[in-house]
Amino acid sequence: MKKLLLVLASLALGGTAQAADIDWKKVDAALGKTATVSGEIHRYGLPRSDLKVTLDGVAIKPSLALGGWVAFAPMHGEAMVMGDLVLLDTEITPVMTRLLNSGLDITAIHNHILRASPATFYMHVGGHGDPEKMATAIRAALSADSKTPFDPPPANQPPPAIELDTAKLDGILGVKGAANGGVYQFNVPRREPSMEGGMAVNAALGGANAINFQPTGGGKAAITGDFLVTGDEVNPLIRALRAGDIEVTAIHSHMLDEQPRMFFIHFWANDDAEKLARNVRAALDKTAAVKTQ
Repeated sequence: MKKLLLVLASLALGGTAQAADIDWKKVDAALGKTATVSGEIHRYGLPRSDLKVTLDGVAIKPSLALGGWVAFAPMHGEAMVMGDLVLLDTEITPVMTRLLNSGLDITAIHNHILRASPATFYMHVGGHGDPEKMATAIRAALSADSKTPFDPPPANQPPPAIELDTAKLDGILGVKGAANGGVYQFNVPRREPSMEGGMAVNAALGGANAINFQPTGGGKAAITGDFLVTGDEVNPLIRALRAGDIEVTAIHSHMLDEQPRMFFIHFWANDDAEKLARNVRAALDKTAAVKTQ
């Protein structure tokens, strides 16, 4: 037993050393983006700022429902990647083909919202290997077969105002939100994250309830995002959403091998922001979501 523990400790230390050897500047350069770093996870935003999408008369800001991303986490001396790419229907097959030919996996393709013009779809990707090579493959696929922008945003532009009482929204939802591109965003983790490949699927890897508020005037907001739930929580959640006049727009998986199995419930409404926040909180209370306040 002592010999076994020594071997396991040696392997663990070796994996840590290899993970520390990842040159994240090369990964940044391969994607042409600068990562947001959360612990060991490096997450890159890939918003579809090139698209002009409307839904029920609301001009969708990229950070409301068009915020593609990929995230890399050190794993076994290399890296695991997970992500969500925003695509038009004509972009799906060519992007998928290039990613598959590069050794990456596709874990889901689906809608998040309904009635949008143009219609947008979401391709979830995964993989394990050299992070620089995977980043290069992702950028090559998106650059060749979609119009996903990689140019940096214009410098020195003031952020759009959030014309909502965000302090009240924080209090109702029980978590602190953050402004991003004219949208007020909440990431509400589950009390116990799902695990995939030995890795905790935390918020940086897409493992949190994402709730976004875009002001639409007069104290109203368009809301969308996704709830992250186990199978037994699906119907209690969607019943609570419908009781609160929040539309359920999709129910599906994003991953393939996570434990426990998780489902993502997407939603839409445009109404009084504080009323919506109360109804979202009532829905969250049907799940094992964290409430910090």
